Amino acid sequence: VQLQASGGGLVQAGGSLRLSCAASGRTSRAYTMGWFRQDPGKEREFVASMIWSTRSTYYADSVKGRFTISRDNAKNTMYLQMNSLKPEDTAVYYCAASTVSSRYTGDYDYWGQGTLVTVSS
Repeated sequence: VQLQASGGGLVQAGGSLRLSCAASGRTSRAYTMGWFRQDPGKEREFVASMIWSTRSTYYADSVKGRFTISRDNAKNTMYLQMNSLKPEDTAVYYCAASTVSSRYTGDYDYWGQGTLVTVSS
């Protein structure tokens, strides 16, 4: 499975961004797709995930109510709509795919290249 993330950029606090993750290759292996983020010097952390077949979604407490994960099956693309952004949301965002339902980075076998989101105060 190959993943290509895009959509990052610079936004003011309170603003919105939508990230995209285009999947190609053996996408049937992707039982769950998720978003993670990483600040320099910090561990990569779970943001949100979706079980592809059931559309069940999971969110980190820090983004619940502000971020929404969704998908477009026809385009093999996953999205992360980010609203009410805060400076602490600044990070490199990665999309990933796993053969299991998980929020742990070690359970994800396939990773995109990352897209930088910067939220100014």
